[in-house]
Amino acid sequence: MLARLVEAGHDVAVLGRSAEKRAAMAQLGATAVADITDVAAGADAVVICVFTDEQVRQVCLEHGLLATMSRGSALVVHTTGSPRTVETIAVRGAPHDVDVVDAPVSGGPHNAAAGALTLFVGGAEETVARVRPVLGCYGDPILHVGPLGAGQKVKLVNNALFAAQIGLLSGSIELAARLGVPESTLLTALSHGSAASRVLDIVARGGSVASFIDTAGEFVGKDIGVARHIAAELGSDLGVLDHVIDTAIRG
Repeated sequence: MLARLVEAGHDVAVLGRSAEKRAAMAQLGATAVADITDVAAGADAVVICVFTDEQVRQVCLEHGLLATMSRGSALVVHTTGSPRTVETIAVRGAPHDVDVVDAPVSGGPHNAAAGALTLFVGGAEETVARVRPVLGCYGDPILHVGPLGAGQKVKLVNNALFAAQIGLLSGSIELAARLGVPESTLLTALSHGSAASRVLDIVARGGSVASFIDTAGEFVGKDIGVARHIAAELGSDLGVLDHVIDTAIRG
């Protein structure tokens, strides 16, 4: 993402938490800084892409990011998390005239390198239009799905369905094993049948469900935890998805 922003001609400052990381970022043509407030100084837009919802809160609400952002600038949150987090950040940013957009990301490093990350974007129409040239450096498609928080809601549903599909595939592999069909054979064959899916393709590239869970299970589990928490706040659960999701997370 950083490389594509620089290649597009943007003047980019980026936070590096170690001298080694800062050196690598500088080699890409960015200005590497060691303090989070230096990222925001004079920036038209600030982009945050950390791992957890709690880290988003720490960066935006506890470490002084909002207070140092330029008036009239925009904050883009790529981390998948609670819609309430971005809503809280927007309220705190309003006195500083900072607009907030939530744009959780779907895809991996290869998608970012190709400029083909899927972005589910929530926010005011004019703010989304303003940050679209930045998002377009690494995102395609950029899907404006509604007001602030809508991007998070769509991404959480997406990931719940994704995890459920992994769980269903895992159960299918167990059935195949009982029938004497190896997992590798099944994954190759199913891709040519009516059960073919994007999830099947992703798992097949990694060789097995277990391999995929080893690689991405922490990310999927984190997002499912958020989705379940949001559903619980609404007095509900994930319904029929819950059982098959548990199968996927357990591996």
